[in-house]
Parts: sequence; C-alpha cells; structure tokens
Amino acid sequence: MSPRIRVGHTRAMGALETITRYYDGCTAGDVETMLGTLDPGVVHWFLAPNPGSAPVRGAEHLARYWRKVAGLIEARWVVDHALVGDAEAVIEWTMFWRPPTRDDRDGHGAADRVATRGAEWFTFAPDGRITEIRSYYQQRDETTQLDGFPYTDRGYSTTGAEHSRLHP
Repeated sequence: MSPRIRVGHTRAMGALETITRYYDGCTAGDVETMLGTLDPGVVHWFLAPNPGSAPVRGAEHLARYWRKVAGLIEARWVVDHALVGDAEAVIEWTMFWRPPTRDDRDGHGAADRVATRGAEWFTFAPDGRITEIRSYYQQRDETTQLDGFPYTDRGYSTTGAEHSRLHP
C-alpha cells in the first residue's frame, strides 16, 4: 500500500506543500525558507520528556531553533504520510540524525545515523501559514519505529534512503 494523501481541495494541497517546504527549510537550516511557511505567532509543542520539550513560540524563534538543531545533529526530516484538510493536517515523518557520542571532539557525532519516527498535527492560518505544530515522538540515540511495520513496502523513508514517495 502506498502513502495516501487525503485532501478536501486545492487549499489542502497547498498545506502539504507548505509542510514539505517547512521541513526542507529545517533540514537546510534555512531561516528564510522556514519563515515563509510560519505564521508570526506560531507555537510548536513537543512531547515530554524529549530534549528541549518546552514549547517554542514565534516564527523567528522557531526557525532559529531548527537551524541550530539541524547543525548540531545533522538532521534531515522527511514527510512519509499525510492526511490533509483545509485548516489542519496530520503527518508521519522521519528525522534522520547523528546522535552525539560521549567523546565527541570533532563535533560530528556517531558514525551511524539513526531514524526517529514521529507524527505531527499542524494548523494553518487563512493565508496558509502554519500556526501550530503538535509533535509526538520519542527521541532516543537509536532508531525508533513501529515494530514490524512495512516501511519500505509502503514507500516510507528508511536509513540509507532518506526520502519517501511523498517527499523526494
């Protein structure tokens, strides 16, 4: 079964494009790209107890937060699946990253990248910008995913193939 996108109409497709552009900006650490997708009053909520689980408020603050995170852990986000409506969307994503080692003198972290799988709920302003992100995942120094789920068969991203059918 391939990833499905359920959309109400053209505005919903715009929401998915906004989400993938947001994640491309996060991956590149590109503040301007992220700002183009975020409402000035955006709030990003995180599931505790993850590192940095306090909410991040404001577009500028959130964009700079992800620029810093992406640089520290060499993160790449991929949208794997989406259910999209007019003013809301729910997605599954994978973050590929390099956890720090105990003896990380060169600043490059562990040799092997890990995959953290999660889901997020987005809300949008009438102009299509993201107003809220509610993030559900557990970040650990090893890959986290559903036991036995056929990620490859369903077109999801996998370690060594950091792209999906939905987000090349």
